[in-house]
Parts: sequence; C-alpha cells; structure tokens
Amino acid sequence: MKSSTCIGISSMKPCCIFLVSYRSSSIFGFSPPKMSRSGIRNLSKSLSKAVDRRRLHSCKHNKSQIVGYKCVADPNWRAFSVSDSSWGQSRVFSDSFRVDKGRSRGVLVIPRVASDFRNHSTSVEHHLNEKNFERIYIQGGLNVKPLVIERIETGDGLVKEDNTGINVSESDVNTNNVEGSNLTEPRIEREVSEIEKEAWNILRGAVVSYCGNPVGTIAANDPADKQPLNYDQIFICDFVPSALAFLLNGEAEIVKNFLLHTLQLQSWEKTVDCYSPGQGLMPASFKVRTVPRDGSPEAFEEVLDPDFGESAIGRVAPVDSGLWWIILLRAYGKITGDYSLQDRVDVQTGIRLILNLCLTDGFDMFPSLLVTDGSCMIDRRMGIHGHPLEIQALFYSALRCSREMLTVNDATKNLVAAVNNRLSALSFHIREYYWVDMKKINEIYRYNTEEYSTDAINKFNIYPDQIPSWLVDWIPDEGGYFIGNLQPAHMDFRFFTLGNLWAIVSSLGTPKQNKDVLDLIEAKWDDLVANMPLKIIYPALESDEWRIITGSDPKNTPWSYHNGGSWPTLLWQFTLACIKMGKPELAQRAVALAEERLAVDQWPEYYDTRSGRFIGKQSRLYQTWTVAGFLTSKMLLQNPEKASLLFWEEDYELLETCVCGLSKNGRRKCSRLGPRS
Repeated sequence: MKSSTCIGISSMKPCCIFLVSYRSSSIFGFSPPKMSRSGIRNLSKSLSKAVDRRRLHSCKHNKSQIVGYKCVADPNWRAFSVSDSSWGQSRVFSDSFRVDKGRSRGVLVIPRVASDFRNHSTSVEHHLNEKNFERIYIQGGLNVKPLVIERIETGDGLVKEDNTGINVSESDVNTNNVEGSNLTEPRIEREVSEIEKEAWNILRGAVVSYCGNPVGTIAANDPADKQPLNYDQIFICDFVPSALAFLLNGEAEIVKNFLLHTLQLQSWEKTVDCYSPGQGLMPASFKVRTVPRDGSPEAFEEVLDPDFGESAIGRVAPVDSGLWWIILLRAYGKITGDYSLQDRVDVQTGIRLILNLCLTDGFDMFPSLLVTDGSCMIDRRMGIHGHPLEIQALFYSALRCSREMLTVNDATKNLVAAVNNRLSALSFHIREYYWVDMKKINEIYRYNTEEYSTDAINKFNIYPDQIPSWLVDWIPDEGGYFIGNLQPAHMDFRFFTLGNLWAIVSSLGTPKQNKDVLDLIEAKWDDLVANMPLKIIYPALESDEWRIITGSDPKNTPWSYHNGGSWPTLLWQFTLACIKMGKPELAQRAVALAEERLAVDQWPEYYDTRSGRFIGKQSRLYQTWTVAGFLTSKMLLQNPEKASLLFWEEDYELLETCVCGLSKNGRRKCSRLGPRS
C-alpha cells in the first residue's frame, strides 16, 4: 500500500516564500532517483495527488529588518541589491560542503570510447530515462530560488532529515552584518598590496544579493555612470573570473548560489517573435529587480529577470553561456572539493540539457559548432559567424568537463559515448585544419583548388590568394596559432586570443601546438600585449574591411573594443595558459604591466589604439571582470598548484578513438589515418 509523502521546504525566515506544486506523480514530473546516503532518501514512491504544475516562488520584503539581511520597503530602492560592507565574508556551511569519501565511484567502459572520467558519484542512478528526462525542467514565473528539502514526512509519521542543502536559520546568518561592521577585507592570510586591497573592495562592492544571499557580481559599478544600460546585470561570462577569485580566496557560497540560480533560469520559457530555442539555453545575463507584491505599497518582492538574447543587440542567443556554466561548475568542485553539487539531480539535468542542445544532429559535416555573429564574448558583428575558434575551444572544454561530471548509468551512457566521440572528432578537426605556422602557410600558398575527391588535400577549397599580406611578414619562423574561423573557401587568419588561450588550457591543441602559441605571443609581444594585455583580436579590421564586415559599427572602429582593443580581463586566462606550459614568468610580465595602470586608470573595461595606450572611448570604468581577472591572475601565480585544478593535460585515449566506421581497406578511408601515422 502506497504511503503519501509530504515535503517540508526550508526557507530563510521570515521573508522568503517558496511554494512548489506538481502535476504528475512526482515533484519534477519523473520518478525521483535514489540519492546517496548523505542526501535525500526514499523519494522513489509517487506523490499521491496531482495539482497544478505551476511553481511560485517569491521573496517578500516587509519593513521589519531581518537578522543578517536588510529588507527595506522603499519604492526608491535600487533595482539590484549591490552589497557593500554589509555582505561581509562568505560562510561555508559544513553540511552543504560535505564530501562522502567513502563512496565508490565507477567508470563506464564503452567500446572504442575513452573513459578517463573523474570517478563518478552514485547519487544519481538509473531512474532517469530518456523520455522523462525531457520533462525535468520547470516552467516558472519570474521568481526563482533553488529548492532546498529540509525533511521528508511519510504517512507512517517517520521524518527523515536531509543535510545536503543550505538550511538557513537565524543562527546560521552572520549577525555581524546587522552591527554594520566593515567586513570588506579579503579573507586571505598572505600579505596583499594596496592595489589588491582596492581591487577586493571594488569586487565586493559589485556583489548582488537576492533574498539576502549573494548571487553574482554586476558587470560594472561605476558610480559616475548615469546610463548603465545592461552593465548593472550579472553576466554568466563576466562572472567567471569573479567566481574564481572568490573560490581561490575560500569563499564558495556566492559561486554555489550563482550556479543554482542560473540553472533554474535555464528552464524558463524563452520566446522571440513566437519562436522558442531549445530547453538547454542559458541566459546571457540576469538582473535582480524589486517590484511591489500584489500591488501593495507596503510589501515588495525580489525577482530574477533574465535575458536570453531577447534584449541583446541583434537578438543573438548566447551560445557561450551554457559552456561557461559547465566550466565553472567543474572549477567549483575542483577547488572546494564539494562534488555533491555536481551530483544533484537538477544539476545533472542541466548539464544534459546543455549537451543535448550542443550535440543535436544537423546539416553540418564538421564536428565544430555552427553559430551566428555575436554569440560569445564578441557580441557584435565582427565576421565570426560560422565556426569561430572561441566557441570551439569553449565547447571542447565544456565537453571535457561534462565527461568528468556526468553520472554514468543506463540513461546517460549514450550521451557519454556521444561526448567522447565529439571530443575525438573535434580535437582532430581543430588540430588538423585550424592550425597555421610558417610551414602550413607555405602549403596553403601552393594549394591546388577545385579538387573533387575523397583524398583531396585542399578539403575546404581554400584559394591561396586569401592569405593576407600582413600575415606573410608577421608569422614568425618559430611558433604558430589557431586561425579564427574555417568555412568552405574561407579561412579567417586573424589571431583570436581567447580561443587560442583556451586551446592551450583545455589541450585542444597538441603539446607542441600549445607551446608554439605561447612562443608566438612572446615573439609578437609588442603587437599582442604592448602597453596593456591583451589584444582580443589581431589585427584590426580597417577601411573597406571594417565597413563591409562590421557594417560600419561606430563602437568597433579600428583598434577599439572588439576590433583590436586590449582587454585586461584576458589576463587570468593568459596566466592559466602560461602556468600550464611552464612559463609563469611570461604571465608575471603581463601582470606587472597591468598593475602599473589599472588602478590609476580606474579599472577600465578595455583600451584603444594599436599599442593599448588609451582608455577605450566607450569603456566603462570599475569593470568587474577587469578587477577579478587581475586578482585571479595574482592568486594563480602565488598558488600555481591551484591552477593545475583548472586546466587539462593531453588525453591520449581520445587520440585513439575513431567512430567514423570507415574501413582501412575500403573505397573510402578515414582521413585521420594519414595524419596520425
């Protein structure tokens, strides 16, 4: 006989309201999985009553002040709650960061598929099936907060406690906030310079709170900026260096909150002109707004307002957001040692939704992702539509992260196999066709064209006249790089810094290619670094090229913004790549350059001119990811062992994986056999 089940929901007293209703026989519309012994148990029985599926959550504000969080019912309150000294230090609750070291973690063995995963948790088992998996997402209103199950009451009166969530009670809240004490100093034991102290204060001043908990940092916090546009929002891409700075400083709460809140935003309905993209799409950004509750002038509620591209320039969906989210999720587990977050059902579901979106079959013949212009950090028209290197490098990194984090069971084994297959194909594709050095450029210069054959050398029908004149004299004898884009009859020979750095970090390139990229940066230091690290693209589009490719974009004029501007936020990624390749002195040289100017120039978003001497003409000051990138670089250089948690080494099993099924002796041969031999 089935017993009815009641779920008690914990919340922060007294302001947060959290109601969950359900439609089918379980809370997410599928049979709940068996959890690990540190998690929720015995949720496998169906709930007895079906009610409306709609989920309502809000954070109600009254005039009363709450311990550890100031809730003020003021119509003039800022739409986003930027914390200052009242936020103080992050707390790590021992229950939520408990890692069960006694669990055995298995490795799936799939024929001809590499299986070098992180030992996987058994907390999410095979109760998820492929049909029900598509129904795990929640269609919600404007208000989102992670579900925290406090206890489970069964029909026989038994109560089973759950200690995996963050159960906020009055005793858990840092009461020092109420006293107004200044807690903005970084919680680190080493001595810090004055510029680092200033950077920490700016970073903490950019923190946004939602229902009393930190959930991210705004893009820029310039008090003199009267028109912030969307710089007062929390961007997934922008928050990554902030998250790493907090994690490296031992402050994990804000990162965990960010990951969970953005995960629930993933399930929102997203529509532009009556068309909706796939379920796995992550927002580019979100904002915490304060609105009157039910029309009452005395009560207010905080809501999360995401942007999936509906408000973006050009209405472009953010392809890189989901990839960055997966990369940050892995970094959180690696640095904190708390892998229980990765093992949650909703988190596993979020990973799978993103992967399903990226691995969907289409018309493309190549393993690289096909995207439109403006779908990544370069969010304006810059001629990167097609298969830009930045997206491919982040895609490869996200696949490697997912390969470690996905729980292996009957429901996921096909997805794990697809991930491994794509990793193998993508690494070969980028290494073989995107790489250029002096030798390769000379080969392209002598290409035959119009080859109709499965054995063609010039597979993409690249015309030798496409080799730009600047490249002939610019490419050094030693060193090379990955080109920016590859399509039929088109190679974009511009140097894209972010894509090349992530090719190193993720081992998308071979060890020699990775070394050659850093050698090229060092050899061309005056072009790619000069007075401020680092050029986002080299060289800039000028004259007719600028007019045709950018559409005469007044913000992307030559050597400005995305068109050859210098972006200090790239510093932390450069530092990570240098540490991996055993060249920390190169990163120290770049950090020293930045340290001389950033504080004096008020932490600009980007710099203009060929040598990066001028502050960008439309650059926001006190740009958060500029500050966070600098801090992260300093901490990585001081703790290089932490850097090893964030990059990948070469995976030789992937090199042996080939699933094309072409016979070695048949009419059509695998294209990998020649290069691999």
